[in-house]
Amino acid sequence: MKKIPVWFWQIALLIAIFVIWHLATAPGLIPPIFFDNEHRAAFFFGEPEKIFSAIWLWFTSGEIYPHLWVTLQETVLAFVIGTLLGLAVGLWLGLTPTASAILDPYVKAMNAMPRVILAPIFMVWFGLGIWSKVALGVTLVFFIVFFNVYQGVKEVSPVVLNNARMLGANASQLLRYVYLPSATSWVFSSLHTSVGMAFVGAVVGEYLGSAKGVGYLIHQAEGSFDINTVFAGILVLTVFALLLDFAVTFAENKLLKWRPQQAETETT
Repeated sequence: MKKIPVWFWQIALLIAIFVIWHLATAPGLIPPIFFDNEHRAAFFFGEPEKIFSAIWLWFTSGEIYPHLWVTLQETVLAFVIGTLLGLAVGLWLGLTPTASAILDPYVKAMNAMPRVILAPIFMVWFGLGIWSKVALGVTLVFFIVFFNVYQGVKEVSPVVLNNARMLGANASQLLRYVYLPSATSWVFSSLHTSVGMAFVGAVVGEYLGSAKGVGYLIHQAEGSFDINTVFAGILVLTVFALLLDFAVTFAENKLLKWRPQQAETETT
C-alpha cells in the first residue's frame, strides 16, 4: 500500500482548521455556546471568507504592495545584518577565550533584556523610518545567531583540530576548514528562528510608530475593531515568513550537501 505523502496531511489539516473556523463563526450554523449571541464569535475571531476577501482586495487593488515592500525591506535588512553580526561576534568570542570571559556577563545581561522595550529608544535615535525597525529586528536576530555560532565553535572536535594543526594548518586555514564548517550547521539551525524574529522586529516597530508597513495596517484595523483585517494582515505576514524560511532551507540544502541525509523509512 502506497504511503500518503506528508504534504497531503498538511494541506488537509489547514483546510480542516479553516472549515472549523468558518463553522464556529458563521451566524446560524452552530448555536452559540460560549457567547450570548451568534454574532459575538465573528466579532472576536473574524470570519474566514471576509478575511480572504480583504486579502484579495489588498492585492487586486495594489494597496498592500507599498506596505508589504516596506515590511519586507525591514525584515531582510534586519535578518542579514543581525546574522552577519552574530556570525562575526560569535566567531570572535568563540576563538578568543579571554575576550569571551570578560564580555560574558555583559552578553548575558543584554540577552536577558526584553529587547522589544528598545523600540521607542530606536525611534528616538533613528526616527520613524525603516531603520528604527531594522535596529529592533537586528537585536532580536543577533543573539539567536550569536549563541549558535559560539556554541558551534566550542563544539569543534579536539581530535580534528589537533590533526589539522599537526598537518601545518595556520589560523586562517583552521578558521576556513575547521571552525566555519563546524559552525555552519549551528548557524542554519538558528536562521529558521531568526526569520520569524526579524518579522517580529519589523512588525512591532511598525505597530508602535510608522506610516507604512503591514504592521501599520494591522494597527489601523485594530483601532477600528476590524478583526477581519487584523487576521488578514497576520495571514499575509505568515505566508511571507514561510517563503523566507523556504529560501533559508533551500540555501541550507545547497551549502550543506555534505551532511548525511535522513534515511527514508520503508513503506509496505
